[in-house]
Amino acid sequence: MKIKVIQRIEKDGQVTGVLNYGTLGGTGVFTVDMATIQSADNFDEFKDKLKQLIDRDKPKVINGVSSHFEDFEKKIKIFGKEVIENSAILQLENCLSSPEDIGVLTADAHFGYAHPIGGAIAYKDKVSLSGVGFDIACGNKAVLTNIKASDINVRKIMKEIERQIGFGTGRPNPKPIDHEVLDKIAHADFEPQRAMIKMATEQLGTVGSGNHFVDLFEDENGFVWIGVHFGSRGFGHKTTTGFIALSKGMPWTATVQEGAKDARPVLFDTNTELGQAYINAVQLAGDYAYAGRDVVVDKVLEILGGKASYGVHNHHNFLWQEEHFGEKYWVVRKGCTPAFPGQQGFIGANMRDNSVIVEGVDSPESRAGLYSTVHGAGRILSRTKASGKGKWQKTSKGNRHKIIHTPGVVDWSKVKKEMKDADIVLVGAGADEAPECYKKLDEVLEYQGSTIKIVHTLRPIGVAMAGSDITDPYRD
Repeated sequence: MKIKVIQRIEKDGQVTGVLNYGTLGGTGVFTVDMATIQSADNFDEFKDKLKQLIDRDKPKVINGVSSHFEDFEKKIKIFGKEVIENSAILQLENCLSSPEDIGVLTADAHFGYAHPIGGAIAYKDKVSLSGVGFDIACGNKAVLTNIKASDINVRKIMKEIERQIGFGTGRPNPKPIDHEVLDKIAHADFEPQRAMIKMATEQLGTVGSGNHFVDLFEDENGFVWIGVHFGSRGFGHKTTTGFIALSKGMPWTATVQEGAKDARPVLFDTNTELGQAYINAVQLAGDYAYAGRDVVVDKVLEILGGKASYGVHNHHNFLWQEEHFGEKYWVVRKGCTPAFPGQQGFIGANMRDNSVIVEGVDSPESRAGLYSTVHGAGRILSRTKASGKGKWQKTSKGNRHKIIHTPGVVDWSKVKKEMKDADIVLVGAGADEAPECYKKLDEVLEYQGSTIKIVHTLRPIGVAMAGSDITDPYRD
């Protein structure tokens, strides 16, 4: 580990140094009395003293994640600590930058990039780009239709969904869509976003890949629900990379790296021009994500030939200005569904198990958790471990195909048979989205205690996702 003193201050008989911890990321502080320096017989003795201080204060590393222990008591609420990997807990600690910050982990939490998935943080005067993530405003929408599940041909409907809705990398919508959000982008307050109007127009109403989906469900009364999960696509992704560049003092269009998973989060001061620009840009990406999910649900309703009688719609990768404990905060949730008293949300499980509509409940636990709940069951198996290692190759038709050289642990043929046996029509997807890659949603929800109640249980009858041969640079 390479340690470098990047600042030195002499005051009141003490020397304070600010250290950069190199590959571990972040900084630390040491303080030593001038008398210690002056009484040292030689430099080696002083160096030994300094090494003791550094060893005491340097980040501790657990599971490859550095934890920067600042000199203040961290305010953290964890739901289901026993089912959350320690690296995610340490990562949340890394995100707290002052005694005023409040951190939360929901029971589906797991290790992410600079901010745990399933993590929420309340900042007084900061917003976290790392907390919002690359897929700005990723979220869920679900609507109850007036159609009985027994009255439709699910397989036929799912094939039409696959044909009429764009899944996968950069794939444009089969039919261009006119929507008022596109006019907002064309005249965006933050000018660099205006240049993305062509991509935004082409991708509006597309779903992407990874764990993004368009599903059909049957509720306890036999009615069909439509559920979708995706975010702001390339528009949000490029907005994020642009602000990472600006945070480094580089031009908006500069090529930047995502950075190490254990890096400190990218924070913007809300009292600065850059901070306000980021907040405004995120709001526009949120409008775009909402519009995209609306468009997809409307298309599925058209395919079904039905109408929606009720719906719920939430972001779970976003930032909001909220009041908690009598004070205003900027709350950043990444993989967290807001669940204020009476607020409902759609929580997807996996392709095989039941999903739910939940409603926030007021309780001491809810308040301590910043009125946040899970956004899914929570991943426990990495994509690579599930599906195996391989290389992408171009086919004769110009498409890409992944050649697996080290098999994964998921038996995909077995999963597909289980889906068929459960009478669920599966279109697309792959081993990295198998049910065994996730925790059990019912068990996860138990850990959320008195913060939510379940108002509907939804059994999947049709699942549409991008195929296993599709990569998506816009998923988070």
